[in-house]
Amino acid sequence: MEVLAGIRPIHQLARRLDPRCLAALQHRAALIRREITRTGNPALARLHRNSTVRSVRVCEVRDGVYEGSAVVVDDVRARAVAVRLERSKQVWRVTELVIG
Repeated sequence: MEVLAGIRPIHQLARRLDPRCLAALQHRAALIRREITRTGNPALARLHRNSTVRSVRVCEVRDGVYEGSAVVVDDVRARAVAVRLERSKQVWRVTELVIG
């Protein structure tokens, strides 16, 4: 959420996101920045700001693979977040990320 809000550089997450998830998150953040610049909409500028996690659910799919979901509330709205984490070579990496 901090990347989408523009308050965290995406490179800080690069080691934990697989390349496809990283590219998708980077693309979405760029679209948000472009739309804020284009419209000047103050609601868009508050989008993803002050995010708070309201609930989390996690389940083990198999050894070394977990899937989770969360409800995240920011200044503008509530949204669902789904994530899949997989361990390879003792490193946990996000292999799926969906932000509603």
